[in-house]
Amino acid sequence: MKVGLFGGTFDPPHVAHLAAAERVRDELALDEVWFVVAGQPPHKMRDAVSPAHHRLRMVELAVADHPAFRVCDIELRRPGPSYTVDTVRALRRQHPDAEFYFIVGADMAADLPNWRAIDELKTLVRFVALGRPGYARPVLPGIPLHWVDMPLLALSATELRRWIRAGRSVRYLVPEAVRQYMEAHEVYGKRKR
Repeated sequence: MKVGLFGGTFDPPHVAHLAAAERVRDELALDEVWFVVAGQPPHKMRDAVSPAHHRLRMVELAVADHPAFRVCDIELRRPGPSYTVDTVRALRRQHPDAEFYFIVGADMAADLPNWRAIDELKTLVRFVALGRPGYARPVLPGIPLHWVDMPLLALSATELRRWIRAGRSVRYLVPEAVRQYMEAHEVYGKRKR
C-alpha cells in the first residue's frame, strides 16, 4: 500500500491542505493520505498551538468525505517534541508493508538537511515536495525529492486565525464542517460579528 504522510498542526485545516493532499494522491497514485496531526513540532516550540483535541476533531471533519484520506493521531499520543523520524519509525513498525511518502511544502523542503536523523529518515520514506509558482526548488545533495506542482493558493493557518480573531469570515477557505466546529467551540475566540 502506498501511503502519503502529510504532517502539520492543522490549526485550522484549510482548503489548501486538502488540495495539496489530493494533488499528491492523484499524481503518485497513492492508496491513502494520512493527515498526521502534530503534537508539538520542534520548529514551533515557541508557538502556541490550539489544544490537540480541537485540532484532531477539525482534521477528522475536514477529511470525513474523502474515502482515501485518514487521520493519524500517533504524535498526539506521544509526549515531547514530535520528531518526524520517531513518527515514521513507529508507523513502519505498525505497517511494515506500507510504502511511505512524506509530503512537505517547498519551504520545509529546503530545511530537510537539518531534520533530526535525516540520514535514517530518507531511508524510511520518499520525500514529496509541493512546488508552487514563484518558489525556488532547492537541490539537496543526497536527499531525493519528488516535486509535485501545486497551483498558488496563498493561504495559511496563521492568516486564517488572524482573520477569525478579527471577526472576519473564513467561509469557503475551510471546509464548512470545520468552520461550524470552530465557531461552536470558539476555538479561536468568540466571533465578533
